[in-house]
Amino acid sequence: MKRYQLQAKSIMETLPFITEFYGETIVIKYGGNAMIDEELKRAFALNVVLLKYIGLNPVIIHGGGPQIGQMLKALNIESHFRQGYRVTDEATMDVVEMVLVGKVNKEIVNLINLNGGNAVGLSGKDGMLIKAEPKELTIEKKNAPPEIIDLGKVGEVRSVNTGLIRSLAAEGVIPVIAPVGVDDQGVTYNINADSVAGAVAQALGAKRLYLLTDVAGLLDADDELITHLHHKEAFECIDNGVITGGMIPKIKCCIEAVAEGEVEKAAIIDGRVENCILLELFTKSGIGTEVVQADKSE
Repeated sequence: MKRYQLQAKSIMETLPFITEFYGETIVIKYGGNAMIDEELKRAFALNVVLLKYIGLNPVIIHGGGPQIGQMLKALNIESHFRQGYRVTDEATMDVVEMVLVGKVNKEIVNLINLNGGNAVGLSGKDGMLIKAEPKELTIEKKNAPPEIIDLGKVGEVRSVNTGLIRSLAAEGVIPVIAPVGVDDQGVTYNINADSVAGAVAQALGAKRLYLLTDVAGLLDADDELITHLHHKEAFECIDNGVITGGMIPKIKCCIEAVAEGEVEKAAIIDGRVENCILLELFTKSGIGTEVVQADKSE
């Protein structure tokens, strides 16, 4: 009986959080080990299904870099990166779209549906969901002109068709979005999944944006977890070298999402922790590193 009483108490402790988030949109970028480990995959699906059943509107954006790399290797197509972006020619773009839209996306949709949800897979080309434009990348050099990098069909988000996402959510459907966009001429672009998640969250005015990663969050110089930052502090951490490498684009994504107030809070959370989404949403301490808008007076 005591065990059941503790379970009941835990459920009751989530009530204030459920009340706060009821009817709100939660955008989740799904990637990393949470997409590979079978137990974590099922936990993720159950978390998302639970959110929908208790009145939240989860929207999923997924990555798929390792799967793309494996397919390119199997097809003997060379691939290389510049500044963290996969240079994407016509042949590579075909593989990216095939893997993200035709394989990974449908696996996630199937996983959610098998665990009691009602998910539909989309790419940015469906209903012109994600309008894209070429990604411009320039490297500044000392005592030399800046280097302009041609990334091929790597893009960035220009606009998001929120009407399609809202219509699906209103019908009880969980949208699962592959990060592929299209321009006005119908050219397809490969877009960073974190960037798509941030753009979708901003366009929807999401209550929360969560980026699942394979680290605990942002660590300070002593390897201690930084649990809370306002967006101006986050910029300072980039400038002073506390934030480096692959964490920079993730933090920048969070900064952009909250800076203008469209998204109340963004967080980088550890996808290796089972039920990480519920821990972040429904506990006081949360999990990972959250970024919020700085006070206007600062």
